[in-house]
Amino acid sequence: QQFYNLSKLGDSRYDRLPFSIRVLLESAVRNCDEFLVKRSDVESILNWKETQSQTVEVPFRPARVILQDFTGVPAVVDFAAMRDAVMKLGGDPEKINPVCPADLVIDHSIQVDFNRNQCLTQSVLPLCSLRSDSLQKNQDLEFDRNKERFQFLKWGSKAFRNMRIIPPGSGIVHQVNLEYLARVVFNYDGYFYPDSLVGTDSHTTMIDGLGVLGWGVGGIEAEAVMLGQPISMVLPEVVGYKLHGTPEKLITSTDIVLTVTKHLRQVGVVGKFVEFFGPGVAQLSIADRATIANMCPEYGATAAFFPVDDVSIQYLEQTAEKLAYITKYLKAVAMFRDYNDVSQDPDFTQVSLYSILTKVVPCCSGPKRPQDRIPVSDMKNDFETCLGAKVGFKGFQVPPECHSSVVPFQFSEREYTLSHGSVVIAAITSCTNTSNPSVMLGAGLLAKKAIECGLSVKPYIKTSLSPGSGVVTYYLKESGVMDYLSQLGFEVVGYGCMTCIGNSGPLPEPVVEAITKGDLVAAGVLSGNRNFEGRVHPNTRANYLASPPLVIAYALAGTVRIDFEKEPIAINSEGKEIFLRDIWPTREEIQAVERTFVIPSMFKEVYEKIEKVNNRWNSLDAPSDKLYTWDPKSTYIKSPPFFSGLTMTLQPPKSITNAYVLLNLGDSVTTDHISPAGNIARNSPAARYLTSRGLSPRDYNSYGSRRGNDAVMARGTFANIRLFNKFLNKQAPQTIHLPTGETLDVFDAAERYQQSGVPLLVLAGKEYGSGSSRDWAAKGPFLLGIKAVLAESYERIHRSNLVGMGVIPLEYLPGDTADSLGLTGRERYTIIIPEQLTPRMIVTVKLDTGKTFQVRMRFDTDVELAYFHHGGILNYMIRKMSEDAKDSTEKEQHV
Repeated sequence: QQFYNLSKLGDSRYDRLPFSIRVLLESAVRNCDEFLVKRSDVESILNWKETQSQTVEVPFRPARVILQDFTGVPAVVDFAAMRDAVMKLGGDPEKINPVCPADLVIDHSIQVDFNRNQCLTQSVLPLCSLRSDSLQKNQDLEFDRNKERFQFLKWGSKAFRNMRIIPPGSGIVHQVNLEYLARVVFNYDGYFYPDSLVGTDSHTTMIDGLGVLGWGVGGIEAEAVMLGQPISMVLPEVVGYKLHGTPEKLITSTDIVLTVTKHLRQVGVVGKFVEFFGPGVAQLSIADRATIANMCPEYGATAAFFPVDDVSIQYLEQTAEKLAYITKYLKAVAMFRDYNDVSQDPDFTQVSLYSILTKVVPCCSGPKRPQDRIPVSDMKNDFETCLGAKVGFKGFQVPPECHSSVVPFQFSEREYTLSHGSVVIAAITSCTNTSNPSVMLGAGLLAKKAIECGLSVKPYIKTSLSPGSGVVTYYLKESGVMDYLSQLGFEVVGYGCMTCIGNSGPLPEPVVEAITKGDLVAAGVLSGNRNFEGRVHPNTRANYLASPPLVIAYALAGTVRIDFEKEPIAINSEGKEIFLRDIWPTREEIQAVERTFVIPSMFKEVYEKIEKVNNRWNSLDAPSDKLYTWDPKSTYIKSPPFFSGLTMTLQPPKSITNAYVLLNLGDSVTTDHISPAGNIARNSPAARYLTSRGLSPRDYNSYGSRRGNDAVMARGTFANIRLFNKFLNKQAPQTIHLPTGETLDVFDAAERYQQSGVPLLVLAGKEYGSGSSRDWAAKGPFLLGIKAVLAESYERIHRSNLVGMGVIPLEYLPGDTADSLGLTGRERYTIIIPEQLTPRMIVTVKLDTGKTFQVRMRFDTDVELAYFHHGGILNYMIRKMSEDAKDSTEKEQHV
């Protein structure tokens, strides 16, 4: 076997590079062809210390791509449509085929329709008596709802090379990646090289905890990578984050990551790599590191890298066969780390010395954003402050006289009450935490102690446990704690993202009625990574991220308005006050159980059959044609209109003239606001469309499951009920049609504008497009006729997605905002776009009022400008593939 040994360069600059930049350099050297990757690119990366601050563009070819099904289905739809388009242009449709290996894990489709062996979905009540447990019921219903999508994905796995599908019921994509798919070092085609990847989910960064460089990209960009196109990126700055000390015995990895998240938000790492170093890193397990890396999008960095060390190798020996070449290769190329050896510390752009692990305290984050950390000791006061505060990230604006509202209701023939802060959802969910044996076993030991103390969880609280892989269930059962979790209502309901992505399923009707009657700020507590408004459940306005043990603690208490230090968590049947400290397990207790029960044979037994264990998937019939036969009756899979009328001729860029503003938005508009993934409201444009196609509400499924149908997704764009539009001065998925003054659903207003041939614009504040990597948050606006977005700043992946769809990301110049410029959004906007464009150039905006101002076009690289000239990255790839096929044919004819 051969490898490119960069340490043999004899260049002292290499030894001072951050380890993450060494991965970029190796890829550039190995793929240097003087076409896609040039010798000058290699020099730019090697000279990182000087070029990092110069906005230098470099290409990066990752070793592989990973997808989940919500983003994977539209990717395969695009590939199928691209094959059709290439054939129409005279090219070879089989040129549209992944050349970069891709794994697609089906994990986003399953919902919590059943829990505690209860059925809360009225439309499937007849099935309750036919099935035995919540897990099987949810999995059966997942397959019944998504059979058409799954057939399409199975067709894709046959029609396209280099695409592997991990069937439903296997686990969460990032945990499966960590435990099974990761190579750490590739051994392929006669060469060793570092494993690296991009993924169509923002939490792809979780794999950075194992020393595999990876991050989330837009689905559109990932498709280009799969087709052999390198990522064009600005060479990033790298923030060194030094960890030292040892966590206190009651601290969990979740507490550490929420603390790190808040601090890195304050440091300011958006668009940068973060690389961890210092002796404290050696104290963290791979699971702990992966938890910190998983939350990378929440603190805004591109990647959160932990270079490989002895702890990484020990993890690989536990989860896979012993691979001696990994250590030998990484040491040979100076990519193996000893965190206690300061001589290995590389040069960084800046160093943060803040995080002293001994100072971390138990905490949660919320009620509306993951970066809003709250020490558990302050939770009660914080919630009560939020209750009365002005509507915002930390406010609900409930009148003071209503703060003590209590609403009685009946459930299972017993009377209960709800008030502000009552917990109605408690979910142990998400790859962030379920991949970590210490917090999962900690939750199990807490449950055991709670049962032994005579405690229980109220039956109306929707409890659930959705592990990231079968390994979790294995060690929870073997250690004996699963029974205690089940007794408290935390039984396994499925293997997938579930509550963390909004697939929380329905709440009991009496609970919904009580919340509505009292206009209550009910709470959800989950071990997830996202808690944006409207994401977890429409009826939980306050949502808190917490460790799995704390999820159980708040479920036992039944409210977030509790001070665990001073108030008992409950009073048992004997009248004894039980405090949280009485049932909280120590790190030593947890580690003792972990050492005994988390063993290599578990991983081997679960993963050696992962691709074959799902019998319904195995028996699923799918066509094998190279071109997909679109079914006009399908409401799940539809040929998209992106390539209609596409020709080989490029049109010069045109100014946007007299555009209306469709929406006037504020700060932190998330991709959940732009393109929700959850349930389809019965009064929405998407629901009206599905009803017109003969579907009843029970068959609507979710927006996420219908991402293969542009007609649904266009109607679902800006359909989040928590969208705050300044035109309306309230939360609603609506806007004002400015020519008539009518208040309409956003889709209906956009359709009116399109019928009039009028271009559209969106105004926004800071952090536009934050949250999940979601290509439909760019595709949807494109289909609504939105030509540009004008914002104060963008989330990295969403800006890339807008570029990929040919939507112009415009950014106010420093010091300018909509308010400072006096913009109301009711003006008409003309954006002057010259024919000759350069990266990050400044252009002029003219209003119909006579006012003019300047903004920056956020095309950051020459490659992004090329995509824009083609009308988007997919158009670029189609023309490129068709041109290649034409050149090849002409050469053959000449010969």
